[in-house]
Amino acid sequence: MTDLEFTTITTIIQNRRTIKPFMMNGHKIPNGHIAAILELADWAPTHGFTEPWRFVVYEDPTQFCAAHANLYRENTSDEDFADGVFNNLLTQGDKASHVIIAIMKRGNLPKIPAFEEMAATACAVQNMLLGATALNIASYWGTGGMALKPAMKQYLQLGEDDHVMGILYFGYADEHPAGKRTTPLEQKVSWVK
Repeated sequence: MTDLEFTTITTIIQNRRTIKPFMMNGHKIPNGHIAAILELADWAPTHGFTEPWRFVVYEDPTQFCAAHANLYRENTSDEDFADGVFNNLLTQGDKASHVIIAIMKRGNLPKIPAFEEMAATACAVQNMLLGATALNIASYWGTGGMALKPAMKQYLQLGEDDHVMGILYFGYADEHPAGKRTTPLEQKVSWVK
């Protein structure tokens, strides 16, 4: 790797930000860009070449958001149901271009711990987020609403050992917040000599 390549990847990593879907502007991303981002996901590290990541892509985010809101309605008791939560789930993708459901599909190699399969899928998602940043595409990785509930697994027809890793919203945004870290790196790293 050259210094220029290291500088480029450093800039991309340091500029990746969570941009909530309501901050997106509604402009459509070409499907070719989404396909290229998914190709980056496919290069995540994987133990035993299990490649556990799977993705469901919604070109029309409102289609997924309506289903998500209805899952919440159908699987929430009357006393726990909140109109605000329902409406947020229903409209969350209104300004997004694409919604992608990230899934960890458990392989058939029991010697590989499920944790490693989840970590590999998380790496695939990170590759997508970095690729989106390089293309000036805003992204949000959410696990709220019904994302981690059994009803979502059933909706997606997942197996018992499969897991939804999150709902990814992609779109364009007019503003990108500055990044920050609250704990100095020196407090997070111990060097052993």
